[in-house]
Amino acid sequence: MSLHSRYHHGDLRAALLQHAEAALRTVGADGLSLRQLARDTGVSHAAPSRHFRDKQALLDALAVTGLRRLGACFEEAATDGPITTRLRTLAHTYLRFAVDNPELLPLMFARRHSSTETEIHDAAERAFAVPIALIAEGQAAGEIIPGDPRRIGVTALAALQGLATFVGSGYTADYDAEQLLDDLVDHLTLGLLPRRSSSGGASR
Repeated sequence: MSLHSRYHHGDLRAALLQHAEAALRTVGADGLSLRQLARDTGVSHAAPSRHFRDKQALLDALAVTGLRRLGACFEEAATDGPITTRLRTLAHTYLRFAVDNPELLPLMFARRHSSTETEIHDAAERAFAVPIALIAEGQAAGEIIPGDPRRIGVTALAALQGLATFVGSGYTADYDAEQLLDDLVDHLTLGLLPRRSSSGGASR
């Protein structure tokens, strides 16, 4: 069966990314190889180069894939209700994604991209649009401290990512991961509450 009879249009690129992500889980980013990827996919060794000029381009494409998937998870989890409840839901969503994709996350947040920098930046902007918008909504309602919503989001993300790393490594095996997340969200929520001055007004 010829290459063209097996794959049409974007099918080969999608198949290559699917096999690359599966390999990423077993051999890591350092172990990925375009030649091995071609063998795993059942195509000629030159076929992957038609879509990815080198290994870094493949890693960049995996990063975009991960960011788009995370954004879809956030959009699916976005619901109505109190802001704190929605923040908790998004935090749980991120933790599950991070624990399920430990090899993919470092690629998503790497900063060594080149020609795909714009595509990765745009994918990241779309991925985090939901939580950033929720932070801005909370600020407008006076329920979250003032400041740059993106900067606040990065701080919260760093804390969530740290917990996800602990959970994924087994460091927190003696604790229930969901309860740890609830504890973390409680602490984050308290930290995001507007400060009250001695006169009773919210301080900045």
